[in-house]
Amino acid sequence: MAILPSMASETIKGTYSLDVETVRALEGLARRWNVSKSEALRRVIQASAAREPREAGREALRALDDLQRALDLTAGTAAAMAERAQAERRRAARRRESGGR
Repeated sequence: MAILPSMASETIKGTYSLDVETVRALEGLARRWNVSKSEALRRVIQASAAREPREAGREALRALDDLQRALDLTAGTAAAMAERAQAERRRAARRRESGGR
């Protein structure tokens, strides 16, 4: 006789305060999907959590692109800035090694 895995999952009851508009949207989703409000909320949270890292990465890249455009940063300018920063790090390391400032 095979033992079937349990379909039940552990749940934790919680209390949250939602504004009227959000509750109405949740109720609408639950009706449209023909599920409980708890299930609708689980689905929305899981979908959002799965999507967030990708969107955060895209948002970070957009911010970097905007910054580079604002600074008129070209590949040559970026390389020159990197070289200056590296040279400053080397100078600071030599000062630390010699005990000076």
